[in-house]
Amino acid sequence: MFERVLIANRGEIALRILRALRGLGCSVAIVHGREDRLSLPVRMSDIAIPLYSDNPLDAYLDYERVIEAAKEVGAQAIHPGYGFLAENAAFVKRCEEEGIIFIGPSSDVISLLGDKIEARAAMEAAGLPVAKGSSEPITSSEVAASLADEIGYPVIIKAAAGGGGIGMQIVHQESEFPSALKICQSRAKSAFGDERVFVEKYIEGAQHIEFQVLGDGTDAIHFGERFCSIQRRHQKLLEEGPWLSEEVREEVGARVCAGARAVGYKGLATFEFLRDSSGEFYFLEVNPRVQVEHTVTEMITGHDLVKLGIRVAAGEPLPMSQDEIKISGHAIQCRINAEDPVNFVPSPGRLWDCHFPSGFGVRVDTHAHIGYEMPGCFDSLLAKMVVWGRDRDHAIASLKVALDETIIVGVETVIPLHRAILEEPDYLNRNVTIAYLEEHPDLLG
Repeated sequence: MFERVLIANRGEIALRILRALRGLGCSVAIVHGREDRLSLPVRMSDIAIPLYSDNPLDAYLDYERVIEAAKEVGAQAIHPGYGFLAENAAFVKRCEEEGIIFIGPSSDVISLLGDKIEARAAMEAAGLPVAKGSSEPITSSEVAASLADEIGYPVIIKAAAGGGGIGMQIVHQESEFPSALKICQSRAKSAFGDERVFVEKYIEGAQHIEFQVLGDGTDAIHFGERFCSIQRRHQKLLEEGPWLSEEVREEVGARVCAGARAVGYKGLATFEFLRDSSGEFYFLEVNPRVQVEHTVTEMITGHDLVKLGIRVAAGEPLPMSQDEIKISGHAIQCRINAEDPVNFVPSPGRLWDCHFPSGFGVRVDTHAHIGYEMPGCFDSLLAKMVVWGRDRDHAIASLKVALDETIIVGVETVIPLHRAILEEPDYLNRNVTIAYLEEHPDLLG
């Protein structure tokens, strides 16, 4: 096991990683910007390295400074968490050159999976189902229209690089292609420095389902699925699991493990799918890192995924077989974002009062506390509230109680929206697609 690990992140995920490292006997170092100098993960770390600059993001994005910080404190490894440098192949390559372990997959694997066209081809070759679409970048609206005629409208134009739904354009007829193609290319170039786009069949009435995977570079196992269809602007808001029958879980799980083995995946990964109204799955992408919602899987399997990812990075083989992983009960996670619950406008500010729930089956991952100054320059995630119940109805009832017990004064949050969702008939009846919030515009009256 590593003697010292540097955390290159902030907020709740930095605190989550810190706890896992401490449980493994590791010394913990962390880099931080000026805005986070008094934050809990910084205060609780063994060594804190300030990386101040005019741009607050540079403390977590300037990877040469992060690598120098790791070398300065003698860290053998760097944990990126999610966001920031977690999927930056150039950063991982520099870690490899410096002999520092990156807790995650290799730079080659990240490059492959970060290219949606290449990832799609690799997973299709490994036996995963993919939607019909282009196998190479599309630069002409005529070529795109010809392809759409073959696979059938509607289709969706996506950026080959990056993610988060940036630039995606749904096209219902040929006349829409010229403008949609330009918009997607322009936004992709602006966001990712890469204007390549591709076209694939748009899955209407889709549900978003993802599988949690752990690989050791040779073998891979999965920990079941999470249901992540309640989203705004392609960002998840509420996640839960399990969702599938044992038979479907076993079938799709075997395929995602085959996909992980095919690319020599090492570390935690999430294989994301869209499932259509007839139950067919279509590969979406692989997130090569720990997910925000890994907590759902931890609650229903009893395994500490963050520790497992660190152990694999330290060179250990998979510590268990697939048949040792069992799912028990049901878990639901609410992301408590500091945002207006109607328009999702960020709401930074100081927390004048702050109380989170506890009790049987309740878990809250947060860096927030009374007096915490929620900055406006970072992601608005304030806390993750996860509950476990013996079944879905029990979990929903427990989550309602937990939300009612929560007190946050000083910023707006999306808690009112979560309360409304938990009372809404379609949600209660599992009649949920990725268009859920658009289809229920009056949740808050």
